[in-house]
Amino acid sequence: MNNLGCEVQGNLRKMKVELVSPVKYQLPLSDQLVDMNPLIGKSIKLVFTGNILCGHCSRSIKKSFNQGYCYPCFTSLAQCDMCIMKPETCHFDKGTCREPSWGEEFCYQPHFVYLANSSGVKVGITRQTQIPIRWIDQGAIQALPIVKVKSRHISGLVEVAIAQHVSDKTSWQRMLKNQVEIVDLKSKRDELLKLCESEIADIIQQYGDDAIEFLPEALEVDINFPVSTYPEKVKSFNFDKVPEVAGVLQGIKGQYLLFDTGVINIRKFSGYEIELIV
Repeated sequence: MNNLGCEVQGNLRKMKVELVSPVKYQLPLSDQLVDMNPLIGKSIKLVFTGNILCGHCSRSIKKSFNQGYCYPCFTSLAQCDMCIMKPETCHFDKGTCREPSWGEEFCYQPHFVYLANSSGVKVGITRQTQIPIRWIDQGAIQALPIVKVKSRHISGLVEVAIAQHVSDKTSWQRMLKNQVEIVDLKSKRDELLKLCESEIADIIQQYGDDAIEFLPEALEVDINFPVSTYPEKVKSFNFDKVPEVAGVLQGIKGQYLLFDTGVINIRKFSGYEIELIV
């Protein structure tokens, strides 16, 4: 929608993205999509009304858990289990998965282990359907899939092996300041796979020859974000402490809006009802 000079109200969800140059961002507010790129350079205000809806069951809540869930959903849904953050701890085969049907649909499908350059080189995993969304959401300027595996659990095992030699986390402050240099990801891939040769061989021996597929011909993805000015210092806004965020929008990177007054992680406040004033 064209939103220059507008007021829109609704419940936040993480921004929708499209891999063009620069990345195209849309901010979901309930059933509305606000085009954010045209707002860069404009003064805008986000006002939290005090209302929060669970992103899964839509019940009204006072506190959000795990970026958008009510407490009952947080404690019962498989998508909120610790194994989502640490897939190497998957306990599906023990019969203790919170939602076996969800696990079969989302965890037992092809996943990719990748290298991304957001605040330096990191290793990560993602479902095939989340490429390149996952990389954009992390604020990566480069990304390269290195192996394809047959389940989330196996991707976690490979990630743990590689994480012995390279970070598996992003420094969000460095990412937002754009303190990152271009890296030869293919050379880094070759180096890391060589270092992890024995661990990967053990995984293949345990889970079968089809457990891991190497991707020597995979293409690197370069990502350009719509940012006019990167912050020198990062001040983070929190709707739970200050319900109003205002300033000149200077850019968007990852799931962050970058204002001249500070930054805010939109994904963190999923379900919050916000009034957007341009």
